[in-house]
Amino acid sequence: MATRRLTPTDAQTFWMSAKIPNDTFMLFGFAGVPPDLEATLDDVASRARGCPDLTVRIDDRGGLSYPAWVRRDVDRSQFVVHDLEDHTWASCLDEVSRLIADQVDARVTAWRLHLFTDVHGVPGVAGAGTVAVLQISHALGGGGRTSAHAALMFGRADAVAPEIGSSSAGPATLPLLGWRAARAHRRLVADTDAGAVPPQADLRPLLRTNARPSGSTGLRTVVGKRADLPGGTVTVAVLSAVSAALADHLLALGDDPSKLGAEVPMAKPPPLLAYNHFGNVGIGLYPDVAADERSTRIAADLDARRRRAGHPAVRAADLAFGATPAPLLRWGMERFDPDLRVPAVTGNTVVSSVNCGPADFSFGGAPVVLASAFAGLSPMMGLTHVVVGVGDTITIGVHAAESAVGGPDGLDAYVARLEAALT
Repeated sequence: MATRRLTPTDAQTFWMSAKIPNDTFMLFGFAGVPPDLEATLDDVASRARGCPDLTVRIDDRGGLSYPAWVRRDVDRSQFVVHDLEDHTWASCLDEVSRLIADQVDARVTAWRLHLFTDVHGVPGVAGAGTVAVLQISHALGGGGRTSAHAALMFGRADAVAPEIGSSSAGPATLPLLGWRAARAHRRLVADTDAGAVPPQADLRPLLRTNARPSGSTGLRTVVGKRADLPGGTVTVAVLSAVSAALADHLLALGDDPSKLGAEVPMAKPPPLLAYNHFGNVGIGLYPDVAADERSTRIAADLDARRRRAGHPAVRAADLAFGATPAPLLRWGMERFDPDLRVPAVTGNTVVSSVNCGPADFSFGGAPVVLASAFAGLSPMMGLTHVVVGVGDTITIGVHAAESAVGGPDGLDAYVARLEAALT
């Protein structure tokens, strides 16, 4: 393969991983256990070799240029079979929680696939099941993109992630692109003042979920069917449920959740400028209004963020950023302080969404029954949610530190509230 440099956005994501771990963890549950695990892994590896994004690693030599994607053959060192002492779903999630602390070194390998067989209690599975967890460098994109790679490995015939558009932008173009971005920003300000474009989202006061994560961390899943959710989009339905559950939970712990908000990753309009072609936006969760009104307001906030993100100024700023000289961006990332505290935040929790499409893939003949994902924690975020759909099954992956949810029993108590809010 030809050597390709990382885009500035993806290089920034790679360099950030040294400060704040950010690997993507995609979990898939399958109904059954392959009769021949070794043959199944050989087949999965063969399919992975057909995916360009799964046959790379990062070559980062420093200097004046950006890191580059270089060829890395798929081999069995990337497949880790775990032998659980307790073959239960809960024990499996506990082990995945421990894996999150062991991030991949994308300079050696950009991904690993973890396998757990003979797991009992997998939601939707009667008897023993198999759990596969794709751990992949965020430099290759978030769950929305890398879920396509996982589906390809497990047998989907047409699993293709969109390619990044070609760009001739380089440091020499920065003055022109910077001037265009400044001009577009002035237009954005004028359009905002005129009411043609929604204003920026309000920042949110800090709550205990924004405290530096401390104590043990844990993973949980809430699994349901699309038909059982209220009308509207899955994302809005889950955000409304998170609002009700988290507000009640925080109120019981002594926090004031009246200004509760969420940070939501939102895809940017095409064409793609990077694998990580998205931005994090803030929306209100409106816990103090009735459920129907809350869903209406959440949907309106999402629409407002989408319309603002579609303004030409956002694209112009991204193009200018894409011309940033590598030494300048590297210098900035080296000086980034992850321990710096801020007085207000985009959201009090993270809620992201991934659509894995139809349940049309399997592992060694065992059909997929659920897909989930877990977003990492950060110094300013101790509770995250990822909503994942495959077929008609919707799973919310919850990742939390004890400090965010009120102690050792807090995560289970919060998840019970979330399940009740959804039903």
